[in-house]
Order: sequence, then structure tokens, then C-alpha cells
Amino acid sequence: MTPARRVVGALSVVLLLIGVAAVAYARWSRAIDDGDTALARGDSESALIAYAQAADRFDAHPLLRQMFARDYARVAAARLAIEYRLERYDAVLADAERTPASAAPHFWAGLALFAKSRSDERPEDQNAALMRAEEELRQAVEAAPADWDAKYNFELVSRLAAALRKQPNTPPEGLMQLLRPQPRAGTKPPRRVG
Repeated sequence: MTPARRVVGALSVVLLLIGVAAVAYARWSRAIDDGDTALARGDSESALIAYAQAADRFDAHPLLRQMFARDYARVAAARLAIEYRLERYDAVLADAERTPASAAPHFWAGLALFAKSRSDERPEDQNAALMRAEEELRQAVEAAPADWDAKYNFELVSRLAAALRKQPNTPPEGLMQLLRPQPRAGTKPPRRVG
């Protein structure tokens, strides 16, 4: 056998192995495609189930989780986003603890804590959740300084937390009113035009 034929034969075997590996990964990661399809048709529950199956597969094989870190992060981020939209804030917080940094766990945890703070009845629970939300969103901005969503939400929560420190017994329904400037005593309200 000539050296050229040996090289062609070895190259053919390598290409065959790469093709088999690609087909195997496509079958193994089918749950990701199922989740994407369910999400595209608006079925959040089915998408969440499919993404959970994909995450479980990645968690069972740490080597594949490292090799396909981008897919794993995409699955984790999709799960956090869906759980947040479904208002499952405790699930967002639990999943964010074990989610890779590339899936923006601090952003989603901060949003979940902010949403929880707005529904807490006791002022001390409201304050604690808001302070935690501020810290999570600060970490989200540090992790992704170019993310305007994280910056906006951090600024909003920071201003609200500062206002709440000044008026700690604000009821939940009056929480967002703290962000509006209050007229000073003794000044005339502006005249409305139009």
C-alpha cells in the first residue's frame, strides 16, 4: 500500500468517526430541539420539561457538559427565563444557584427576588428580598457590563432600595411610588397645560 493510500484511508476513518459522533450527539441532544420547538409554538410547560431532560443529561455526563458548554448554558438560560415568565420565582432562585455564569444566573435571580419583594406583605421581608435583588443584579452587571437589561434593572432596584431605606414601612402596593419625586411641602403643583 502506498503512503498516499494510507493517508486517505486514515483520513476516511477519522471523517467516519467524526460523522458518527455528530449523529450520536444530535440524537443525544434531541431534548434541546424539542424544547426549542415547544418554546417557538408558545408551549412553555413542554419546553420546560424538554429543557429539564436536556439539563439532566448534561448533569449526568460532566465531560459532555464541558465539551458542549454553550449548549448547556443555553438550556440553563432558557429554563431560568421560562420559570421567571411563569412566575416560579423559587424555582428560578434554586436553579440559578447551580447554573453556569454564562447563563446569566445573577440576572434572573435578581429579577425573581425583585418580583418577590413586590409581593411580600411584611416590610422586613420586602427589604431583605430587595437588598438581595440589588446584590444579584450588581453581580449581573459585573459579569456582563455591556448588558443594558442588567444595568437598567440594577439601577431601578438600587434606587428603590435606597428609597425604601428612607421609608422602611412602605406597603407593597406603594413600593413603586417611592421612585416618583414627591412635591415639597409649601410649593405649588405645576400648572397643567392642554
